[in-house]
Amino acid sequence: MKPFTFLLLFCLFAQWAGAQTVPAKSAPATRTITPAAVDSLKVEYVRTQPDAELWLQPGDRLNVRVKARTGLKVSLWNKHPLPELPAAQNKGEAGVYAGTYVVQPGDKLPNLNVPVLVDDTTDLYPYTVFGTASKVTILNPAQPLYGLTQGKMPYMNYGLGEDRLGGAKMGFLDSLVRVQIIGKSGRDYKIKLSNTLNAYMPVQQVQLEGPTAYPGESLTSSWSVTGDDANGKYDYVRVAVGQRLPYTSYLDVNPSRIIVDIYGAVSNTNWMTLHRTLREVKNVQYQQVASDVYRMIIDLKHPQAWGYSVGYQGTSLVVKIKRQPEKLKLKHLTIAVDAGHGGTSTGATGKTGIPEKEITLKIAKLLQQELQRKGATVLMTREADVTFDTMERVRMLKKAQPDILVSVHVNSSGRPEVQGTSTYYRHLAFRPLSQALYEEVLELDLKEFGNIGGFNFALNAPTEYPNALVETAFASNPEDEQRLINPQFQEDMAQQIRKGLERFLKETRQRK
Repeated sequence: MKPFTFLLLFCLFAQWAGAQTVPAKSAPATRTITPAAVDSLKVEYVRTQPDAELWLQPGDRLNVRVKARTGLKVSLWNKHPLPELPAAQNKGEAGVYAGTYVVQPGDKLPNLNVPVLVDDTTDLYPYTVFGTASKVTILNPAQPLYGLTQGKMPYMNYGLGEDRLGGAKMGFLDSLVRVQIIGKSGRDYKIKLSNTLNAYMPVQQVQLEGPTAYPGESLTSSWSVTGDDANGKYDYVRVAVGQRLPYTSYLDVNPSRIIVDIYGAVSNTNWMTLHRTLREVKNVQYQQVASDVYRMIIDLKHPQAWGYSVGYQGTSLVVKIKRQPEKLKLKHLTIAVDAGHGGTSTGATGKTGIPEKEITLKIAKLLQQELQRKGATVLMTREADVTFDTMERVRMLKKAQPDILVSVHVNSSGRPEVQGTSTYYRHLAFRPLSQALYEEVLELDLKEFGNIGGFNFALNAPTEYPNALVETAFASNPEDEQRLINPQFQEDMAQQIRKGLERFLKETRQRK
């Protein structure tokens, strides 16, 4: 760990090489100390939390953590203390110093390593200055920073959390949507949606516009609510916003409706025109739920929503609502079947060594045959052992617009005793599909693992069509794995998934 010089505190924290110290009560004279003196502090690391490049604003919290010799006095450049944590509260580890500093309006850090003062509490060497591993910039709130979304499917996350499925997604955006950037943490920008709500977006999905005095607020206009002709598949709700602002949306149930929040929009809506061509939209209304949040509420005619998309045409936001199919029979529908993994993505593997990608493809092909025998049109995401990226599958499916999607997978656990079948959904309105599939695959005398909601998997993210994922059984469980590699079980599973689809359609007709 290489310490800073004292002079960086007087020159915008410019980093110098070498180790220097400052007498406690003198002018800014410096004196080189021996490596042994620096080594006696035993500073192992000085880092921010998270340990990544940070952009902060006044009011944000700067968290710093230091590992060094116990019994030292550690503080930030402004003498804000970093107290030593009791070993008992830190898994028995001594010499860990940590603290939180709330950034103040007068603070300035122009892309520099944060200076940390380490004092051995003696008069010989009052303190040595070290720098954090990552750099920090304090943004000027008087110069708002904006960017435009870019890429095929830019998305927002609620926070910086991660697991094997990625961060918890708030939703997807159209391209060229203007977002206000109020911070950065490593590979993610912090985005201001409203005065009370922020989000995070990957850096590569935003093209910076640079500092500007742009207010980021727009007036809405009146609505046009119309539909395709009688043979069409969609209704449309259009509202002019003035600029491409960020939005979030979700499907609600009981009553069945679509909610869209537009951030930075202020109502100037004085009428909403509904046309007789509508088939799925029952009613529309809006609310100004906050000074900078404009809410669209679209009530649907059917209890079972069949999907929607949100995007811009110029600066008008368009909600495209899919009509429920008139004939809820397999022979009238297009069913997408996704065989999980493939190619270089092998998926789960049990003791037999047979990879998930082989099992899912066999079941998916058998399901294809089951559905075709019932007269359905089947769209397969893959029919061979090929590498097909998950997001590419999503883009393909969004373009193809199937009536229903079922994704077939094999589960795995670090504990071999865990077994059973499960189904997954992301959107509450699509739970009836996953529940119907779950009830039918349980007929194969598999143990229950559950019908699991809010699933943060890319193929469950689309709102355009009902979708569900089936985790057939656990490859990590010896008993389940023997079933999975059995051709008769694969046929039975395909049959039960087909029955689950039929059950969903029947229950939808009954709800109708």
